[in-house]
Amino acid sequence: MPTATPTPGKRLLTPTDHTLILIDHQSQMAFATHSIDIAALRNNVALVARAAAGFRVDTILTTVAEKSFSGPLFPEISAAFPGVAALDRTSMNAWEDAQVTDRVNAGGKSRLVMAGLWTGVCIVGPVISALEQGFEVYVIADSSGDVSDEAHERAMQRMMQAGAVPMTSVQYLLELQRDWARAQTYDLTTGIAREYGGAYGIGIQYAKTLFGASEGGH
Repeated sequence: MPTATPTPGKRLLTPTDHTLILIDHQSQMAFATHSIDIAALRNNVALVARAAAGFRVDTILTTVAEKSFSGPLFPEISAAFPGVAALDRTSMNAWEDAQVTDRVNAGGKSRLVMAGLWTGVCIVGPVISALEQGFEVYVIADSSGDVSDEAHERAMQRMMQAGAVPMTSVQYLLELQRDWARAQTYDLTTGIAREYGGAYGIGIQYAKTLFGASEGGH
C-alpha cells in the first residue's frame, strides 16, 4: 500500500518550472471567435497574464501578421507585460518559427503552458509539435477560443489524445499560489482573483468587507 505524505504532485505547476506561451490574442483573430464570449475571453486572458507577470513566470508572447492583418495584442496582455515585444511571425504554427523555438530553448524549461487563438489552428500546431519533441504541454482552455464550439472542442480533444493536459485560467492562478500561507504572493493572488475571478472574486470581496475574513486566515 502506498504511503501518503504532505508533498505536492510533480505534475502540478510552479512559477519556475514552466514557460507560458500566449499565442495570437489579437483583434482580427477575436472577431471570428465564437466558442467563448469575447468579454469572458479577455477577462480570462487578463487573469493569466497578470498571474504570470506577478509570479514572474517565464513568458513568451507571439503574434501572427500583426501589422498586415491580425492587429495588436489584447491590451490586457500588453498592460501585464509593458515593454515586452511579441514575436511576430507568418506561420500559423508558432513552433515552425525559429524565433519561438529559440526562445523556448533559451528558457530552458521542458514544461510548457499555452493558450491562444484559434484553438484548432494556432494552438493545435505548436502543442502537437512540442509534444512530439518531448515537451510536457498544458493548455488553458478558457483562455483559448475558435470559430465554433465544435472547432474548439475537437481541438481540445485532439491535443488531449496527443498527451496535452487541459486546465482553466483560475486553476492556473491558484496552482501557482497553492498555499495561502505563502504570504509574499497572497495579496497578488487574491487581488487578481477579486478583479478577474468572477463569482469567486466577488466572494473574496464579500467575505473581506463584511467579516474581515480571508483565505487561510490572513
